[in-house]
Amino acid sequence: QVVFALNQTLLQQESLRAGSFRILYTTEDLIKHYNCGDLSSIIFNHDTSQVPNFINATLPARERITAQEIESYFRQELIYKRNERMGRRVKDLLEEHPDKSFFFAFGAG
Repeated sequence: QVVFALNQTLLQQESLRAGSFRILYTTEDLIKHYNCGDLSSIIFNHDTSQVPNFINATLPARERITAQEIESYFRQELIYKRNERMGRRVKDLLEEHPDKSFFFAFGAG
């Protein structure tokens, strides 16, 4: 899976460099829409979580399965588990210090 992911990443980078692949949105686009409070924008309906996207229609069936497994793993490890850890930490802080005020900031991802 690591070799597959590395190969797909390199292919995407080569396509970007050659101009045959275009990113749908830039980091600047995300920042602009976020700052304008436009979280329902079409740009935020795409996967903006920086989880690599290895799935594409040109992959053979076996490689598509591998890509789906990798994507699922990344989403679980990088998004869901992170959110659970953050939630537990916030909850623990609030319970340990009930008389204290806190300010928490979370990203759009």
